[in-house]
Amino acid sequence: MVEELQQAASDRHEGATSQCAPTRQPGPGPGGGSSHICVAVVEDHPLYREGLARTVEEAPDMVLVAAVPSLEAFTALALPRVDVVVLDLHLPDVSGVGGVLRIRDSGAHILVLSASSSHELVVDAMAAGADGYLTKQAEPSEIVVAIRSVADGGSYISPTLASLLLRTDRGDHLRGPIGLSEREKQVLRLVAQGERDTDIAEELFISVRTVRSHLDRIRDKTGRRRRADLARLAVEQGILDPAYRSP
Repeated sequence: MVEELQQAASDRHEGATSQCAPTRQPGPGPGGGSSHICVAVVEDHPLYREGLARTVEEAPDMVLVAAVPSLEAFTALALPRVDVVVLDLHLPDVSGVGGVLRIRDSGAHILVLSASSSHELVVDAMAAGADGYLTKQAEPSEIVVAIRSVADGGSYISPTLASLLLRTDRGDHLRGPIGLSEREKQVLRLVAQGERDTDIAEELFISVRTVRSHLDRIRDKTGRRRRADLARLAVEQGILDPAYRSP
């Protein structure tokens, strides 16, 4: 079984090379000139890795460029283009946020997919440079949504995970108030859930221009500029919980 999975991984790598060649031309896709999202899976459990690989392959806008059991194997491939790395935090050659730190400078977006849902690990992973975080209980459809969100420069933390974090850790990790209005907190929560400005406008019944004005004020108040940084802020402040209410 293991040999069959390794051969499948090799075949995928060969087949994806032409579709995920590096490009510099402007275009609609994450790579600049291609609409495909080039995805690498780094997961040491063979069956789970195979399941993730199939999830990516079945998405019409994604190309699986690698499905490997370790960061060493991923690095050895020297892939010319990777838009998103789906990363397990517990690998044979590195554990914890070390994997995030080793990948972040490559330019690829990082979606952590871990068995752990501890508040500390989620915050540490996001602070280290991850763009999204899911637990391994996530459905394939949510994994696809999360990959698309981080590939587009956004972030993703599932509402289910956010609620779990707050139920188990409420009061121990929340930071002091940062002076956001209730509407700004609503916008921040939706940003952290991977929503685009147009989606936020529709959800809150406001204009896209108003959404962007709220985001400008949030950035001015917090000093956080990137959407992934705003997602980390939402985790730290406990704003991700849909039932959150300001004091």
